[in-house]
Amino acid sequence: MPLVNVKPLSEVPQGAVIEVEANGATYAVCNVDGELHCVDGTCPHAGGPLGQGTLHGNHLVCPLHGFGFDCRTGLNDDDEDMTVQTYRVEVQDGNVLIDVP
Repeated sequence: MPLVNVKPLSEVPQGAVIEVEANGATYAVCNVDGELHCVDGTCPHAGGPLGQGTLHGNHLVCPLHGFGFDCRTGLNDDDEDMTVQTYRVEVQDGNVLIDVP
């Protein structure tokens, strides 16, 4: 998959989650202690915008119904069958790039 430049690194501070768009889809980029992670931007429970959720450590919480996911693995806190896709993230020249379809 091609790397897509989505934001300057300065716009993704530690402890933050941001919503980004790339190739017609929405993603959530999380900064956990300086390490960036990217997951699908839509919660599989009810379609909530994960990039508008909250981040507690590596725990990403959907703003609609509080469903939580590990942003490193995409796994749901309570239901291992409910996951979000994860994507590789790179930082190049001060920019955040995600490896998405």
